[in-house]
Amino acid sequence: MESITGVIADALLDAVKMLPFLFGVYILIEYMEHRNSKGFEGFFKRLGFFGPMGGAVLGTIPQCGISVAATNLFAGRVITLGTIVAVYLATSDEAIPIILAHPDQIGVLWKLILIKLITAVLAGIIVDAFSKAILKNTGEKPFEELCESCGCHDHEDDGQSHSVLIPAIKHTVSIFVFVLIINILLGFVIEFLGQEFLESILISDSAFQPFVAALVGFIPNCAASVILTELHLSGVLSFGSCVAGLCTGAGMGLIVLFKTNKRHMKQNFAVLGILYIAAVVAGFAANSLF
Repeated sequence: MESITGVIADALLDAVKMLPFLFGVYILIEYMEHRNSKGFEGFFKRLGFFGPMGGAVLGTIPQCGISVAATNLFAGRVITLGTIVAVYLATSDEAIPIILAHPDQIGVLWKLILIKLITAVLAGIIVDAFSKAILKNTGEKPFEELCESCGCHDHEDDGQSHSVLIPAIKHTVSIFVFVLIINILLGFVIEFLGQEFLESILISDSAFQPFVAALVGFIPNCAASVILTELHLSGVLSFGSCVAGLCTGAGMGLIVLFKTNKRHMKQNFAVLGILYIAAVVAGFAANSLF
């Protein structure tokens, strides 16, 4: 019983942490749609080269709500594909707090942040340069898909003030409940398998370790980043393998991507492929440099 309540409590806490970010982003999205704010939308799109740079910097903030918030901006086509890729690659979930809790290992922190930033920026810029082949113009309005699935409001409403606040609340609650359910399910899976199961997969003195670690990083739960970081700090996992796993560890961002961008599954799987390739390359580069 204690393990069940513990899993639910942890899942609830993780979901609650996202609420301020989610609500803030949905207020912004609803304002842009409701006011037809082409200038504001154009500002994000004109960032160009600096979009992935900004996304990478935001991604380094140790808060899982960042990747979820950025995902919704991408689903609304406010930020570019390269920018969301940069956010995902730079996200480290629980890694930074864990390293900070080990003062004797503080040197690992700057190396981790540096290589993840470089990887995120370079990958984001490259992706934006070739993104037209992945992101095709569907002829839809920027936020049409985001709102259509939840039926949050009539897009031809009378322009009253509640048309911004109420849909934002509905969006926030919808994603909050979705994230909470997924977190609870993942928590039970990890509790059932045990952290030792993940550790046994990663403990291998093999050149292919970054490939495996990058796959483990896709698990949208803080347990993955905790295990990867702790195994590296204990000397079991190479630095490059840790980097590879943390580069694919985008928190709940990827899960939300498949919900909010569900009409474009090819794009979503393309993002997964890009993250995996960039993560493995970064992992081998980190092992060579450090």
